[in-house]
Amino acid sequence: MSKYISFIFCLFVVAVLHAQPNKRELRAAWIATVANIDWPSKQGLPAGEQQAQFITRLDELKALGCNAVIVQIRPSSDALYESKLEPWSHYLTGKQGAAPVPYYDPLEFMIAETHKRNMEFHAWFNPFRALVDSKQNPNPADHITRTHPDWIVSYGGKSYIDPGQVPAREYVINVIMDVVKRYDIDGVHLDDYFYPYRIAGVEFGDKKSYAKYAAGMNKDDWRRNNVNLFVAELNTQIKKCKHYVKFGISPFGVWRNSSKDPEGSATHAGQTCYDDLYSDVILWTKKGWVDYLMPQLYWEHAHKAASFATLLPWWNAHSNGRHMYFGLGVYRMSENPVGPWKSPNELLWQIRDIRSQCTDAGCSYYSASCFNKAGLPIKDSMCRVYNKYPAFPPTMRWIDSIPPVAPVAKLQTSGKENIVEWTEANPQKEPLKYVVYRFTNGEKVDINRPDRIVSIQQKPTYTDAAAHNYKQCVYVVTAMDRSWNESKPSNGVTSGK
Repeated sequence: MSKYISFIFCLFVVAVLHAQPNKRELRAAWIATVANIDWPSKQGLPAGEQQAQFITRLDELKALGCNAVIVQIRPSSDALYESKLEPWSHYLTGKQGAAPVPYYDPLEFMIAETHKRNMEFHAWFNPFRALVDSKQNPNPADHITRTHPDWIVSYGGKSYIDPGQVPAREYVINVIMDVVKRYDIDGVHLDDYFYPYRIAGVEFGDKKSYAKYAAGMNKDDWRRNNVNLFVAELNTQIKKCKHYVKFGISPFGVWRNSSKDPEGSATHAGQTCYDDLYSDVILWTKKGWVDYLMPQLYWEHAHKAASFATLLPWWNAHSNGRHMYFGLGVYRMSENPVGPWKSPNELLWQIRDIRSQCTDAGCSYYSASCFNKAGLPIKDSMCRVYNKYPAFPPTMRWIDSIPPVAPVAKLQTSGKENIVEWTEANPQKEPLKYVVYRFTNGEKVDINRPDRIVSIQQKPTYTDAAAHNYKQCVYVVTAMDRSWNESKPSNGVTSGK
């Protein structure tokens, strides 16, 4: 049986190699900062070393074909950026409340470096976690656990801001909106829990807020309504401030089991979004409160309780017109992998299924450092087979559907090099990117071919040092706005006629 499975896998790898590559596909990775999982490697490093590590991490992900990063900037009601609302994170500086030395603003730096590489930067917030260890509170006097202890609930060894407290929800929204207003982020990203994962036999301590705010609702519905109100209001404020900033949430991988709800998936998960985390994520897509969901499908195809093969089509069928991307568990391949995670095959199979089955293909890998821990086979496979050519995130037409004006190109020849230059009408002074395509020896100009992209850049000139390898080269250039709307191609310019 194992030989048969290997043979089938080899067949679909060959099929992928010969298939038209995806031009539109979100390829992201989570960069976790809590417990220094992905960055920085340890607490209290000098600023220059922190910066060098982040650049290395970006370059590694870019080489894997990624076009977006999701960076955890608020792990536990603290900040990896300059904030007047919350203290500096000790995961960055080694001491909660202490600024980096020498001083710099890490978020400003990370956004700039990400944009240099034509990648999106999604700011990842843990909205309601207050303490990773409720027995230790290293925070200064102005931290939320000290200024509003009445908002804090200890549960399972951690402490949380109570989502049932109306002023507490407003506070969290203000913290997130402070970043939206002051930084050039491309997206706001929230992770899987609003209320914490349920512990059997232990009740979350929100009795007082329930008594104050429930207004006759049963507790489960009231908790879900608290999360709904939070998500709806945050979306409204983001769009009112900067309409182009995407809002995405990465829920647990099972909404509801079909044993509890006929609309649920044919799974047997011990916990679910709706029943245990009080997150009615499908309602959020129906109401248009999110731009994308990214359910965490960290299980293999043949998992007994929650199989990837079952969950992928289920989630895709419940996108309700919003984008549905998928979180993939690269971490399953690191540190003593077992079963199907001992080789790259399972992960590559999942990527293939997303591409073949989903309307707006895309995924994010958890997490960035696990590619190094898993070793070369997966990195090599992704570079050679799956992400050989560049891809752009899918457009979200409800945010922006108007492309820039096509550039006007001209060509100069200098020795063995071709120099393509172009001008662009950009009256709104948008931050544009330019895509240069090269077609050789009489082939048809077709900008749906990412294998003909030779450069993605922000400057209006491109030098092709490889032009001498072809009898004839035709170049066209397109402009892309920050929402990845692509213009029509420029006029074609030809060398070697």
